Amino acid sequence: MPYAPTAAGAVTDLTGGGPAEQAPEAEDALTPAARADQDSAVGRLAATVERLRAEVRAAQAAADGRALIELAKGVLIERLSCGPAQAARQLSELAEQSGVAPLELAAEIVNQAARDHVAEVADDFVRRTGGAEAADADPDGDVSVAVRLRTAESAALAAGDTQRVVESLLEHALAPLGATGAAVWIAGPDGSLTLAGHAGFSMEEAGRWWYVPPGVSTVARRALDDRATVRITALSGSGVPSIGRADHPHGGRVALPAGTGGRIHGVLEICWPSPLAPQPQPVVRQLEALAELCAHTLETLPSSAEHPPGVSREFADVSELVDLADGLYDPALVLTPHLDAEGRLADFRIRHANPHFQDPAGRPRSAVNGALLLEAYPMAAGESELFGNVERVYATGEPFRARRTTLTALVDQVPLALFADISVSRHGAGILLIWRIEDEAARLASLLQHAQRLGRIGGFEENLATGEITWNGQLFALYGRPQTEGPVSLQDLASYAHSDDGVAIGRFLRAVLHHGRPDTVAFRLSRPDGVTRHIRVIAEPVHDTDGRLVAVRGAYQDISSQHWTEVALAATRDQLAQTEQEAAERNRLALQLQHAIMPPTRSPLNAPGLDVAVRYRPAESESLVGGDWYDTVVLPSEHILLCVGDVAGHGIEAATGMVVLRNAMRGLAVTGAGPAQLLAWLNMVAHHLTEQVTATAVCGVYDPVTRVLRWARAGHLPPVLVRAEEAAPLPLPQGLLLGALAEAEYEEHEVTLEPGDSLLMYTDGLVERRDTAVQDSLTHLLTTARGPAQTLGHRLDRLLTHSRSDTDDDTCLIGIHIG
Repeated sequence: MPYAPTAAGAVTDLTGGGPAEQAPEAEDALTPAARADQDSAVGRLAATVERLRAEVRAAQAAADGRALIELAKGVLIERLSCGPAQAARQLSELAEQSGVAPLELAAEIVNQAARDHVAEVADDFVRRTGGAEAADADPDGDVSVAVRLRTAESAALAAGDTQRVVESLLEHALAPLGATGAAVWIAGPDGSLTLAGHAGFSMEEAGRWWYVPPGVSTVARRALDDRATVRITALSGSGVPSIGRADHPHGGRVALPAGTGGRIHGVLEICWPSPLAPQPQPVVRQLEALAELCAHTLETLPSSAEHPPGVSREFADVSELVDLADGLYDPALVLTPHLDAEGRLADFRIRHANPHFQDPAGRPRSAVNGALLLEAYPMAAGESELFGNVERVYATGEPFRARRTTLTALVDQVPLALFADISVSRHGAGILLIWRIEDEAARLASLLQHAQRLGRIGGFEENLATGEITWNGQLFALYGRPQTEGPVSLQDLASYAHSDDGVAIGRFLRAVLHHGRPDTVAFRLSRPDGVTRHIRVIAEPVHDTDGRLVAVRGAYQDISSQHWTEVALAATRDQLAQTEQEAAERNRLALQLQHAIMPPTRSPLNAPGLDVAVRYRPAESESLVGGDWYDTVVLPSEHILLCVGDVAGHGIEAATGMVVLRNAMRGLAVTGAGPAQLLAWLNMVAHHLTEQVTATAVCGVYDPVTRVLRWARAGHLPPVLVRAEEAAPLPLPQGLLLGALAEAEYEEHEVTLEPGDSLLMYTDGLVERRDTAVQDSLTHLLTTARGPAQTLGHRLDRLLTHSRSDTDDDTCLIGIHIG
């Protein structure tokens, strides 16, 4: 007995019987909540609705199977020249003798008779797999690829709408491949997508995706734009929106353009619940066959009642398009697709050229009417990409427009390039191609007009024999003169100019009118509106064949902007020279002040048991004289004051600020206060007694008897202690930079130095780099400091030599060595 798989997996009688009884496992599959609701009225109603839905799906599957059986019977009737009853008996006997199911035999009979794309896909599947890849390429081991494709095709042929077609495709052909959803989109001429049918998605989800406006890059839209299959392994990693993304965010997608004869009618989109693995070639061929089936469905399902009886859709569309083209003032061609023997788009036929048509090669309309596009214009497939754009418009329906496209025509086999504005649009089965070839003379005139406007140039010509003067509109605008008053003669030029420019204008007129040679002059034009403009006039004489002067032609140009720019530039140069001189003088004074306070060399400090060395490296550029300072003083208590500071900025302000802070520190240190208190007082000096001076500093007081160093810092880099073969920065006490606040507290640390220790204090000019973090530069300093040195001076010199600083800033460096 014939049978077909149902949605529930049961076997349904194709001769008219109902679905098989539900398996006992179905009841066990119910959730606890569902079993709890079974006894309620709502639960019983829901169970009844679900049962009826299953019966409807089973009935539809049975009908699809019966349709395939009936197709096979029709083939046998034609081949055997017998009646329906005999064909049915013959089919049953052949199935029993061959040991295959009636559906399998029916699919084989239809394939042998049709020899179409579906048959090729089925044969290719058997040839490629040979049974070895059947588990991967055909997961449903009970139903062959031929049965699934033919059953889906039969359902599509019998369906009344696209929705039923998609449901059949998912049930018979896609679900066995692991797919859980499918959608068919109709491509609109504006690039939009409309959902024509869906399966595996809820009604709410389908409602949200009923219409996709142009420009939204969905999976289906990519397939339409590329005119090729789009495969996405997982939506979560692609960021592409699509129907059903919320239910299966990690699922894979495949979108295939559905088209026939080079025209794309829509897109078939298939959804998998999990990431999509690479698909075998047989599966790819199956999906392409299903997309082709969708294309035929989209092409045939819409009603044709809109056309008059007996008139084909293509002829009606072209007839209306011809009328539309004849009403245009621009040259236009009406094209229709030309298919090859296998139904693929090969070219476009020129069905009509409107009365305003202009052939780039100069041929009449009759020479191109009826010809193929590539035959009439073989260069359309070249660099202009005209043919490719026409092909794309026909496939997608999305109009194409471009300005100044190069059209290349062959004139006696010589390529001739022209510029044209192109418009291509699809109307039904026809294409309207409009091109407006650019007039070179008009283009050059327009270009010249714009050039005169942008350059503020006006042209003139004066006939000396008749006195006729010709001005363009721009020249009237330069003079501020209405056109009703007429142009001004060159002889009257001086009366419209500044009185001081009369002599220069006279020389200009003599050169042009009397000596007959070209000349130019710049003058100040006094306009009627009281505005003075700086104008340059250029003129050349025009002679006849006998050498007599008959006319003068030339141009006026408004050079006011250039004149005032030159004036401003000259003033700026004078001001810049004065500023440079003042800056040099200020830098010289700052450098003298800096050297007076901190001479490059100084006598050693008298401190028994302690070796003290200082180094100062000024900036290489005198314009960068800074505020770095240092000081080493033996206090009345025989303690030793060690200070290093850096005033922000450069120049005379930084140098004077450095002098104030350095002298203030010396005076405050005599009080015997500790480093923290000294920095607190110095902060008050920086904030109140200077003008907006901020600085960093580190201050230390060393007791030679106990070898204890007390120190504090104000936003400065920490001192470095070199002990044995190790070098490390001292722990940082808290301390804000000087001058930032009126009052600030500073933390004080102590460290006991041992014989052989060296302590280094420095400013940021020793380590600062533009491309390196301070911490990295400090690490390099520690590496250099821990190396052996004969004397403390040698150690300081090596630190300066190997410094990587690139800021060209002042550098102060103090070192003490415990003997």
